[in-house]
Amino acid sequence: MSRILAIGDIHGCSAALDTLLNRIDLRPDDMLVTLGDYVDRGPDSRGVIERLLALQRRCRLIPLLGNHDEMLLRVHDGQREIYIEWLMYGGNATLESYDTIEPETIPAEHVAFLRSCRLYYETAEHFFVHGSYRPETPLADQPRKTLLWDSIKRGAPGPHASGKIAILGHSSQKSGNVLDLGHLKCIDTWCYGDGWLTALDVQSGKIWQADKSGVLRETPL
Repeated sequence: MSRILAIGDIHGCSAALDTLLNRIDLRPDDMLVTLGDYVDRGPDSRGVIERLLALQRRCRLIPLLGNHDEMLLRVHDGQREIYIEWLMYGGNATLESYDTIEPETIPAEHVAFLRSCRLYYETAEHFFVHGSYRPETPLADQPRKTLLWDSIKRGAPGPHASGKIAILGHSSQKSGNVLDLGHLKCIDTWCYGDGWLTALDVQSGKIWQADKSGVLRETPL
């Protein structure tokens, strides 16, 4: 049977991503939703995007946009007023991975990939966003800022009016464990720090995790 899988914020941690992809053994009919923040902070943003481009030929990849990805696009498009802020939030690591100091020289294919990312995705029982959501608002009408930038650390939203379970990232769980509130699951488990990159089978609830060096945690809490 095909699976619906989600992977949390990768943040340039290509070794962790490689480990998870090898462990979950993707099949062509699997759907994989990546929750954004592919770049910044970790050591290999370039490698992460290269792997995601290759994944599009292996399974049904649904990439969402993260706030860090949006910042890269804004800087690339000439919004230099946020350049220093972006560097402070991990953009320097992204530029180093591309061996450049000019965002405009990032490969066009990589920029096009980020531009193609969605703000949300939904299935019959779940919906996926990077940041947060307004419980009473249809997904198509959610503010862009809410979907990309709002953090549930300031208070998790209640169940969505659709009745679907929310799968999201952005709000790093520094315990390394998935936050499961029943109606909401946050699978950003702080990979670029001292935590883990998390993959979740949203139907079975099975979890796989790997740290930024690529070490697999076989029995996540």
